[in-house]
Amino acid sequence: MRCPYCANTEDRVVDSRESREGDVIRRRRECVRCERRFTSYEKIEQQPFQVVKRDQRREDYDREKLMRGLHIACRKRPVSQPALEKLADSIEAAMTDSNDREISSQDLGIMVMERLRDLDAVAYVRFASVYRRFEDVEAFVKELHHLK
Repeated sequence: MRCPYCANTEDRVVDSRESREGDVIRRRRECVRCERRFTSYEKIEQQPFQVVKRDQRREDYDREKLMRGLHIACRKRPVSQPALEKLADSIEAAMTDSNDREISSQDLGIMVMERLRDLDAVAYVRFASVYRRFEDVEAFVKELHHLK
């Protein structure tokens, strides 16, 4: 660690503390040369998930984008915010368990639909109608019969 005051690379750790969430360690350091103290923060570097789109483009997984889609599907439905957060958490846990840093948008959509089906049938049909690109009423009715 380089001292921000004299640029010396030798220091000693005076104190280490974990953050409340447990994901960051705060270290108080003292420079060996100028004896001034400074703080550094240490956290685990996480590789972001990549979502592979239908046209093979890749973009970083964005929880906020997932939550926006869930909010739209659940608009005016009796689904609480904590339930949506839990649904997103379970999707992220499944992605983490796969040990693969990429997921296709199709697989991600299927994971969302499976969980929405159990949470709220109307929200499921709303999401499925956009995700599966229903072109006509027959496709919509077929999905409703499949839901029953």
